[in-house]
Amino acid sequence: MQPQIRNSFLWGGAISAHQCEGAYQEDGKGLITNDLYCLNSETKEREVHFPINSAQYYPTHHAIDFYHTYKEDIAMMSEMGIKCLRFSINWARIFPNGDDDQPNEKGLTFYDSLLDELEKYHIEPIVTISHFEIPYHLVEKYGSWSSRDMIDFYITYCEVLFNRYHQRVKKWITFNEINVVTYKSEMTTGIHTDDMQVMLQMAHYQMVASAKAVRLAKKIDPEMQIGMMLMYGPTYPENCHPENVLKAIHYNDESYYFAEVMTQGYYSNKAKALWRSHQMQIDLTSEDEVDLINGRVDFIAISYYMSWTTNDESTDGNMSSGGINPYLEQSKWGWQIDPVGLRISLNELYDRFKKPIFIVENGLGHEDKLIQGKIHDDYRIDYMRQHLNQMIKAIEEDGVDVMGYCVWGIIDLISASKFEMKKRYGMIYVDRDDFGNGTNKRYRKDSFYWYKKVIETNGKEL
Repeated sequence: MQPQIRNSFLWGGAISAHQCEGAYQEDGKGLITNDLYCLNSETKEREVHFPINSAQYYPTHHAIDFYHTYKEDIAMMSEMGIKCLRFSINWARIFPNGDDDQPNEKGLTFYDSLLDELEKYHIEPIVTISHFEIPYHLVEKYGSWSSRDMIDFYITYCEVLFNRYHQRVKKWITFNEINVVTYKSEMTTGIHTDDMQVMLQMAHYQMVASAKAVRLAKKIDPEMQIGMMLMYGPTYPENCHPENVLKAIHYNDESYYFAEVMTQGYYSNKAKALWRSHQMQIDLTSEDEVDLINGRVDFIAISYYMSWTTNDESTDGNMSSGGINPYLEQSKWGWQIDPVGLRISLNELYDRFKKPIFIVENGLGHEDKLIQGKIHDDYRIDYMRQHLNQMIKAIEEDGVDVMGYCVWGIIDLISASKFEMKKRYGMIYVDRDDFGNGTNKRYRKDSFYWYKKVIETNGKEL
């Protein structure tokens, strides 16, 4: 019998705490690294300030004010018919400094209330434990993930979350886009470095922390499923010259490096060859090895937006860059649009790692226009339709086990790479500009109604 999209398929949307919540100092929350990013009103460029400069605008401080509007927003998402919402918990709402003796009860209470609303509408929570939200104190005092101490701070945080929410949250992601540490280390850790030794050491501590979190979760509640997450898109050879084919293999290995450790539980020969080629000595203990083999994840989550090639002429995309593909169109921000690449990605990851795959981010950033209360975003519908068609082919024709699909972001929020509002991803429009001006009112885009139909028909009407 030919595989089909299961009735339990999780159609949903995705957001992150720092890109939507705002309320950056409310109810005892501490500073996170992203709270230090401002938009310079003259240059329109992102800058990092510490201490906070009151003359500048910091997008995360207000974001779209989801901290206060979550009830109305979730009601609107429910109207769309979503089955799940992927969101993150802001570490500094729970432990303001990251190394506090006790958690902040007001922060936990907020997420209690958020889960109440999701349960009210029968929307399953998919929780990301760390989505680039690092308490700034941990960066300043310990050097963030360059220190092994971070593992214990992270596990203390996880223990509070798992004990508090294990009956309400059954699917967790330990780190958002863990491989981004080798592209934009400052986004994931608060530490800027181009030193591969430092980046892979930070990645190692994160992967050990993830493995320990898996072991802890299974001990508290064996029904909890824990996933790892990649920023993923294939790199193709520029042409069929064997050297370009080999080059593409090596580029793709950079992502597999993380997935292999977190799904298989050990560093492969290829990983160790990478260390040797860079003359690196990774702080890997025998206890780490035990944790990694016993803390393998249950599923692979991916963000998929684009693909690259080995072409020397490059373009930016998400938080990375890669070779231009002359056969593909690009978004205004240079992101190459490759729906077939999603099918290729699903096949490659499933064939290699034999784990269910959850597409937890996919979407199109665009400058939407609000005209008389309407947003006609046919370009977004076309983008999603093409990608969902390829996802369905991967499931029904290739037999790939795909758990669900979450559009990024289901509601407009701050762009992670540029910290802009004008680069909009949502199917719900938020009337707020790059510098916080606007009514903050929500509007349904045309894509809102289209996605509602997709979910109602379980993907049969695209």
